[in-house]
Amino acid sequence: MDSPYLFESQRLSFRTWRPSDLPAFTAMNADKETMTFFQHPLSKQESQALMDRMTKLYDELGHCYFAVDLVESGEFLGMIGLGTKSFQAPFTPCVDIGWRIRKKFWNQGYTTEGATRCLEFAKVLGVKEVFSLASAKNLASIRVMQKIGMNYAYDFQHPDLLEHPRLQPCSLYKIAF
Repeated sequence: MDSPYLFESQRLSFRTWRPSDLPAFTAMNADKETMTFFQHPLSKQESQALMDRMTKLYDELGHCYFAVDLVESGEFLGMIGLGTKSFQAPFTPCVDIGWRIRKKFWNQGYTTEGATRCLEFAKVLGVKEVFSLASAKNLASIRVMQKIGMNYAYDFQHPDLLEHPRLQPCSLYKIAF
């Protein structure tokens, strides 16, 4: 039987999205603490739309923010992967790396492990540089960027967050292969 997984790390399996992910994905996206550094928690419809965008991105480019499961149990962990950014900025359009995992899995090294594996996948795809950005206040995500070998570029005012000053400025990190 063929595996539904595209690739794995030691503890994580990466795959495309399936309808059965919606309940756990919606619960994660509705959690206020998980969504602290985003504009707002997401509704079920917004979570479905995000899953649909990731499926389309994968179909078009061969990468997306993947659904991630634990190898040991198959339990849904969250999303980690490669996306694209196209808002108006000196570094766009670009491939970016991002993550969002369920709170119960925080502080266990999963994000760093998964992001490292996704950078390896980016190299296989022939991507030459990957960017990552987060609110400068999002120290946990910035620590992951540093742990996976990304270098600080600069802070900037994200044009899509002008109505959300609490999220500004954003810190930009990058890595080249």
